[in-house]
Amino acid sequence: MKILACDGIHADGLTLFKDAGFDVEVSDPIKDIAVLAEKLKDFDGIMVRSATLITAEALKKATHLKVIGRAGAGVDTIDVEAATARGIAVMNAPDGNTLAAAEHAVSLLFALARHIPRADAGMKAGEWPKNGLTGTELEGKRLGVIGLGRIGATVARKAVGIGMEVAAFDPFLPASASGRMSVPMKTLDELLAWADIITLHIPRTKETTNIIGEAQMRAMRKGSYLINAARGGLVDEEALVKVLDEGHLAGAALDTFVTEPLQKDSPLRANPKLILTPHLGASTSEAQQAVSTILARQMIEFMKTGAVAGCVNLPPLS
Repeated sequence: MKILACDGIHADGLTLFKDAGFDVEVSDPIKDIAVLAEKLKDFDGIMVRSATLITAEALKKATHLKVIGRAGAGVDTIDVEAATARGIAVMNAPDGNTLAAAEHAVSLLFALARHIPRADAGMKAGEWPKNGLTGTELEGKRLGVIGLGRIGATVARKAVGIGMEVAAFDPFLPASASGRMSVPMKTLDELLAWADIITLHIPRTKETTNIIGEAQMRAMRKGSYLINAARGGLVDEEALVKVLDEGHLAGAALDTFVTEPLQKDSPLRANPKLILTPHLGASTSEAQQAVSTILARQMIEFMKTGAVAGCVNLPPLS
């Protein structure tokens, strides 16, 4: 069987395939859908991260393809519905990058509170930029976590550890889940009005796209902060620039964007109140090793025995 590995899959995962007798071809991200469609005619499985988009068009000629593996959590770059219609399993590895993603969100929280990127840029430009960079202490501040899954719950735990007050809203948890992990649950409107900082940790779906739009930003406390290190499209980017320029929000940090890579002429790049990172949430050596090996084992088991652990479009049967 043949596996196509795109987007820089960690070598440890590829080794597992080779040891199991699979042929592995490594590729840079394939951005041209027509090229990807031709390529997939010859493969039984494909592993991707976030750069290669697997659309319905890309799957039209994939007559041998049995499984698509996403080395990470989010599968919004894969047309799961089209894959399901063709009988192709879609797998992810959400547990492998939990700590990396949570720590990145926390690092953005500190960077916002103490204006670290602006201070660093000023120093490297030969300045002594103390004026205008008075920071905010996080102990005692209120953190609103949107999404209390693996990553959101880890962020909440770490925030409590530095003395923050934490509450959460989760669009996928019932009201009966209030108090999960000792984190009080609020409605979205309540959380926005309560928090000093809002951080997002939910997948992008039809229901969560632009969950933080202009109305929600204006419902946040004046001078508060917004962090999105989850998925692009959860925050209305145009509205964010507008609300930042008006001074209602003190700042924001984004690790994910509607269009990736972010366009060179994006107005986000020019806003001094924004901290931008290029989708680094899962980019640690530990996380990349973990997700590649977890996913490889799942795909191997599926193709050899039919086990569907880790499938997002099939029941989790052993």
